[in-house]
Amino acid sequence: MGYEKDKNVKNGGRSRRCNSVTNGLNICYTVIIVILLIHLAVLQIVDPHRYRERGKMQRASHDFELRGDIYDRNGIKLATDRIYYNIYARPVDYSKNSGRETPAKIAKLFAPILNMPEAALAKKLSDKSIKVIAIKKNVDRDTAQKLMKIVSKNNFRSVSFDKKDVREYPQGVFASHALGFYNFDAGVSDGVEYSAKDKLEHVVKATGYQQTRDGKIIYKFSTDPVAPTINPKGLDVTLTIDAAIQHVCEKELFKMVKEKAALRGAVIVMNPKNGEILAYAVYPTYDPNHFQKASNIAIRNWPLVDVYPPGSTFKIITVTSAMELGKINEYSIIPDQGKIKFGPFIIKNYDYDQKGAPGRINLVYLFEHSSNVGSVNVGKMMTYKEFYSMLKKFGFGDKSGIDLPGESSGLLAQPKYWDDGLRMTMSYGYGTSVSIMQMVSAVSALANNGVRVTPHIIKYTPEEEAEKIKRIPTISPQTAKTITKLLVQSVNNGKTTIKSDKYNIAAKTGTSRKPAANGRGYSGTMYTSTIGYFPADDPQVLVYVVVDSATKGAIWGNTVAGPVFHEVTEQVARILDIKPDKVQTTSAKKH
Repeated sequence: MGYEKDKNVKNGGRSRRCNSVTNGLNICYTVIIVILLIHLAVLQIVDPHRYRERGKMQRASHDFELRGDIYDRNGIKLATDRIYYNIYARPVDYSKNSGRETPAKIAKLFAPILNMPEAALAKKLSDKSIKVIAIKKNVDRDTAQKLMKIVSKNNFRSVSFDKKDVREYPQGVFASHALGFYNFDAGVSDGVEYSAKDKLEHVVKATGYQQTRDGKIIYKFSTDPVAPTINPKGLDVTLTIDAAIQHVCEKELFKMVKEKAALRGAVIVMNPKNGEILAYAVYPTYDPNHFQKASNIAIRNWPLVDVYPPGSTFKIITVTSAMELGKINEYSIIPDQGKIKFGPFIIKNYDYDQKGAPGRINLVYLFEHSSNVGSVNVGKMMTYKEFYSMLKKFGFGDKSGIDLPGESSGLLAQPKYWDDGLRMTMSYGYGTSVSIMQMVSAVSALANNGVRVTPHIIKYTPEEEAEKIKRIPTISPQTAKTITKLLVQSVNNGKTTIKSDKYNIAAKTGTSRKPAANGRGYSGTMYTSTIGYFPADDPQVLVYVVVDSATKGAIWGNTVAGPVFHEVTEQVARILDIKPDKVQTTSAKKH
């Protein structure tokens, strides 16, 4: 009995100790579970950001959208996106014991494909002082895919691929000031790349997905299996530019700038009936593929940004304004005393010292001989307010509305600031400053039965055109036809480089002194220009040539800008297959 009692006591003690240990373990487990729950709560609710970022380090989020392409009017590609890859290695992920993933092994497999010295690559990969090593940047798609297969086959964890988009311009410097440039990294753009940004970046449906660092897709229930094979792309943009015409303009402009050692130049070709810009040539130019290396002078879109005194080409506007107001008509005779003095200043014709005063002239003579005094006397027929109102109708003092960024409004003082001197200088192309595009827009009214159409460089759908393109009545059709007739006669009568054997061309040359850089007075250099349109009976093309600061040979609109105008009009007529409107004489045909 005593033995049994002792045994029961011992068993009871063990049982109590066992229960005590079990309870202790239960408490420990409970505490651990509570701690884990609290930790999970912290991870999931309180501090998820840090761990999400760490998770993203092991995968790449994909929402990759290509920018739309840009084409000329005939389908020639002028701008496009090309995909490249940057390849990185993370030393922290190298294998530490198996030797499966080492700098030497990666270099041995990668070097032949990347065309890099194996030893140099191995040394580069062995630098553990750098957290992320750039193996190579801007690797093309085919090369990157070969490397991805190696990474997948060998299960490399340290190598990752960063896909990037690079904007490329297949034609190089071609039409660079119209196209502009775009840089994905900096988010900067210019030209059409800027003005058409919304369309170029408009993706109808973009599908996102994620992938591991070695390029493997992370599939979820919501992942579209086709999405990884397609890069969403923005809408393409077609320009009104004709590559053939653009090439002619750039070639002829460059040739004249070099021949005359000029500072810069521009040639604009436009269809005056619909406002489409067929060529937009600017010198100096630059390569938009490497726009960062271009100088500020080269990259400056000066036909839009800069203003200048137009000189004698503005006489077209003066005479047209007076005719539209009923001050003169086709047969008007204008006094031309050769020179006029006002205050301390003298205005005289360019040939006054050789030929003296012509006396009384008609409007054909005024245009043909570019009479400054005749233009001044026409301008004096209009009040300040009348002249100003006509200039505003032609669009001076306002932007033309072209779909390129940075356009200037020009300088046109209000009538209350005018005096006789300003009106006189305004009459023959001084006293105001205009942009090249403003002159193109203004003269286009003469070529289009008195209606100006918003100049534009992007080809629009009918719906877009109705919203963006304005048709502005400027002068009467009769005035437009009469001025055209007078300009044609002045060109055909004269010994000028702009004359054509096949076409009646309505045009005017101009030469104006260039204002000094400090804004006080004039420098010793000139702007030379020629503006005109053809064929006169049904104008289809308007051409404006401006050359700034020619320094060699005779420097006049007829000798510098004129030859460029002639070559451009001749070749544009051939490219567009424009029917001649000039009746040739028998002798001319034989010749």
